[in-house]
Amino acid sequence: MRILLLCILVAWTCSMFAQNVTPPSISVQPFYSGLSGPVGLYHCNDHRLFILEKNAGEIEIIDTTGAYIGTFLNIVSLISTGSERGLLGMAFHPNYAQNGFFYVNYTNTSGHTVIARYQVSSSNPNLANSGSAQIVMTINQPFGNHNGGHMAFGPDGFLYIGMGDGGSSGDPGNRAQNMNDLLGKMLRIDVNSGSTYSVPPSNPFVGQSGIQPEIWASGLRNPWKFCFDRANGDLWIADVGQNAKEEVNKRPGSSTGGENYGWRCYEGNSTFNTAGCAPAGTMVFPIADYGHSAPFSFCSITGGSVYRGSNYPALQGIYFFTDYCAGVLYGISGNDIAGYTTTNYGSAGAAVVAIQEDAAGELYIVRQGGTIAKIKDACGIFEPVISPNGNGGLQSTSANQYWWFNEDGAISGANNQSFTPSTSGTYYVNASNGLCTRSSNVLDWLVLGGIPGCTYAAATNYDPNATLDNGSCLFGTQAGCPGDMDGNGLISVNDLLLFMNVFGTFCNE
Repeated sequence: MRILLLCILVAWTCSMFAQNVTPPSISVQPFYSGLSGPVGLYHCNDHRLFILEKNAGEIEIIDTTGAYIGTFLNIVSLISTGSERGLLGMAFHPNYAQNGFFYVNYTNTSGHTVIARYQVSSSNPNLANSGSAQIVMTINQPFGNHNGGHMAFGPDGFLYIGMGDGGSSGDPGNRAQNMNDLLGKMLRIDVNSGSTYSVPPSNPFVGQSGIQPEIWASGLRNPWKFCFDRANGDLWIADVGQNAKEEVNKRPGSSTGGENYGWRCYEGNSTFNTAGCAPAGTMVFPIADYGHSAPFSFCSITGGSVYRGSNYPALQGIYFFTDYCAGVLYGISGNDIAGYTTTNYGSAGAAVVAIQEDAAGELYIVRQGGTIAKIKDACGIFEPVISPNGNGGLQSTSANQYWWFNEDGAISGANNQSFTPSTSGTYYVNASNGLCTRSSNVLDWLVLGGIPGCTYAAATNYDPNATLDNGSCLFGTQAGCPGDMDGNGLISVNDLLLFMNVFGTFCNE
């Protein structure tokens, strides 16, 4: 017998059969209250959460237990408020623990976007040095709405800045498609060089005439929160629509930039105003869009985060988001090949303006009314795992009940914690902890016949280098070759022919 330790996570939406896995049972639990108008929650890779108060111009600190720590920074004298202005974004430098730098995005007293760098106090880690401000860039805003405001450092160490189209309605200046304008764009800058910043040479439009080199992507209306998936670097952008559609865009971590997300030519996947627009084939359309009428009844999408925490395994890889008006918590799962599925997980609460993660990858819902909630799964951390038991079989971690499967087919009577396969196949177990049922990892099991022994840890002739048990316990010197197949003590042409008959391919001995 041969055991391939190829462990892959079984999709939670697996084939229909008895004892199906229990889908995530989301509960939105109160976490913190008493804020005046938060718009974002950020962390610097420790136990603290930094909350942006949009109109108060303050950054408040709490910890992951919900205890209040204090005010980190107050810049109320520097900001303008009203409409969609105020303190809108924050990002900690990847080397914050060493240099203490963090960045804020706000609209100044003239209503223009400012990106500024600050530094933490040298004597108090819970207090910023308000005198350390350095303006990185200023971007003029023609109107009071669609300022974007969110920022994040990407896996590449560069600062990404989401800029709205400048406001009003319908992008009257066609700024999102104007490559000589920073509005309606995703910008990418290097804050580690230059007097305040430099443009990374790998930005997609560097050196092109009539195009601002800071531009990473174009065609955005008002990207209200974006995130990088910490597992693979994928970029998720929630872009607020006009009158009909809200959209979610996703690009792989391998992207080299240059995407045009379509606004004002397209709203979601629908035509909006294509006058003077490039062909649709040059644009990147959203993986999902949502209407302003039933069943979604969206008005202004609020982007979120991909769950990568450890407390709720069933939530792994789900992108959570909501809508400011509809107040329903949604999740997107899937991929570019199989497609994407949107799931309704119930109420997220009113006026949600952010869904963001802490240092451990757990998710929080931020409501403009001043409260914060946590996203939880009723099944908790329960996640069965199967592995070889050393006696020629498989064993699951402890649970209340078990149902073993081979190739997605239930095995009659296989309801114990351990199971010994008698046929080749792909094995896993569905196990219940009494509250919910979850699927385990998968193990491929190959039965070739012969005398078992060489690959079993408990056997007297166990060989830790064995990859195949054909009864001989003699193995070839090259990967993929079983060695002495006929048991005559030599590796011969006959062995190669026997190998071909068993495996359907030639050995490379």
